[in-house]
Amino acid sequence: MKPASKLILLASLMSAMGGSVAVAKVFGFACTPVGSGTYDFRPMKTGPGQPGQWVVIEDPEAYGGRAIVQRSEDPTDGRFPILALTETAPADVSVSTRIKPVSGRVDQAGGLVVRLRDDGNYYVVRANALEGNVRFYKVTGGKREQLGGADLPVTANAWHDLRLDARGDRFTVSFDGRELFTTVDAAMAAPGKVGFWTKADSVTRFDALDVRPLP
Repeated sequence: MKPASKLILLASLMSAMGGSVAVAKVFGFACTPVGSGTYDFRPMKTGPGQPGQWVVIEDPEAYGGRAIVQRSEDPTDGRFPILALTETAPADVSVSTRIKPVSGRVDQAGGLVVRLRDDGNYYVVRANALEGNVRFYKVTGGKREQLGGADLPVTANAWHDLRLDARGDRFTVSFDGRELFTTVDAAMAAPGKVGFWTKADSVTRFDALDVRPLP
């Protein structure tokens, strides 16, 4: 293969893989047309049920006046729509966003995923307005295992700050500016995707995603 052809092939592969986050970045929706999806992310789903419906909407309280919402109300148990960043993040990374649980009869949840390899293997932290708690899970082979949590009010129809710091085998969860807990797990140590997560019939809004590699 000629050198030029090799370069073209490499560029194509990097484009398909989505590249990687090497420096701190904020992925917002201010320049994305209302009513559309976003090229920076791709939808995924763990479990049965319908795919998620991710749409950019106007929200004057969001970064740049626009947020993205998962608006499907499919109540299927064990259904977890995901919106994953196309770029790969380092294993040691801090991710944060603001979530607004809007509605849901079964759940009103929103969360963040890190070290996502595929739709059945990742870590996730989520806040649930119906249950009044924040939980951290390991998902392997599509099955969730709770690793940590805290009970506290999560107000519906209000914005909340959610942050997850992953460093080695330690995961620290913060909510509304307060550190809640740190848990340890070494099952998945490789770099992976990061992004947004919901559950069942949760209609949840997400603000910009802040991704910061950790030294």
